[in-house]
Amino acid sequence: MKQPVVYILTNRRNGTIYVGVTSNLLQRIFQHKNNAVDGFTKRYNCKMLVYYEYFETMTDAIVREKQIKSKSREYRLGLIE
Repeated sequence: MKQPVVYILTNRRNGTIYVGVTSNLLQRIFQHKNNAVDGFTKRYNCKMLVYYEYFETMTDAIVREKQIKSKSREYRLGLIE
């Protein structure tokens, strides 16, 4: 079942933060944890899921992802906490 979701990964407490969007959270987290895809999360070892938020449509999820990415680091840490 596809369910749009925005998620945040980190490599450690107060470490590097990654914000992403997917339609299959379990599969995507599996890919991150097993370094199946080259990129930011592999380079910075971001494998710890610390936040997620489900949406009705992928469009809504993408809008929210962009909103979170445009905010400050402090805002993102507040979501995590």
